[in-house]
Amino acid sequence: MDAFTRAYWDAAADGRLLIRHCRTCDRPHHYPREFCPHCWSEDVDRVPASGRATLCTWSVVHRNDLPPFGDQVPYVAAVVDLAEGPRMMTRVVDVPEADLRIGMRLTAAFRKDEAGVTVPVLTVPVLTAAPPDV
Repeated sequence: MDAFTRAYWDAAADGRLLIRHCRTCDRPHHYPREFCPHCWSEDVDRVPASGRATLCTWSVVHRNDLPPFGDQVPYVAAVVDLAEGPRMMTRVVDVPEADLRIGMRLTAAFRKDEAGVTVPVLTVPVLTAAPPDV
C-alpha cells in the first residue's frame, strides 16, 4: 500500500472494487498503475467495478512457507475475468474445491487480512429470493 494505491485499498475497506480506466483508448485495466498497459497513456482514472467475475483458472495451495500465508493453507489462488474486461489474480473463498469450475460466476467479497487490511476476494454470488407474487 502506498500513496498511489491508497484509493484502491480505501475503496476495498468500504466494500467497493476499483479498477483503472484509460481515457485515451477507453480500455479498463487492473491492477492499479499510473499508466495504461494498452496504449501507455497516463490519462487514466479510477472507476468502480461491478464485482462480477468469471473463473479462468485456479490452484489449491497446500504449502506456502511465506508469512502470513503458511497459516492460511490450503487456499485457492485464482485468475478471474472481471465483467468489465480485465483479469485479476485473487483468492476464491467459501467454495469447496470440488465445486470449482472454469467459467463459473463469482462475485467480489471483502475480507480483512492479519494486518487489518481489507482485500478483495471472490466467492459464489448470493442468490436473493424472488419477490412473492402479489
